[in-house]
Amino acid sequence: MKVTNTLLLFALAIFFAATTTFAQDPVKVAPQAFKERLNNDNVRVLEYSSKPGEKEAMHSHSAGLIYVIQGGKFKSTAADGTSKEIEYKTGEVVWRDAVTHSVENVGTTDLKVLLVEVKHPKKK
Repeated sequence: MKVTNTLLLFALAIFFAATTTFAQDPVKVAPQAFKERLNNDNVRVLEYSSKPGEKEAMHSHSAGLIYVIQGGKFKSTAADGTSKEIEYKTGEVVWRDAVTHSVENVGTTDLKVLLVEVKHPKKK
């Protein structure tokens, strides 16, 4: 019984540590790529820049709008290990649901976007 309880506690500790790791702030995980431009009660605006071959570790974003300043191609890998390649065109505007992922610029050009992450307003 003691071994079972110990294993259960160990498994829970790993689960919570992994959850914390996967839910990292992109500015803290990859400050070379993400710059916070605005943060208020309604939105958080991040500027993202990536050169071909650059990678960013696992991080999370709330739902929001993506405005593509300079288009490019990247690979997004979800926390469950599934990945997909996404290509953005310059000037494109895209809605994205909340996501936890790592990214890699797999294109041949620099990629630059503005991320407008929506916050849920606090009820008064």
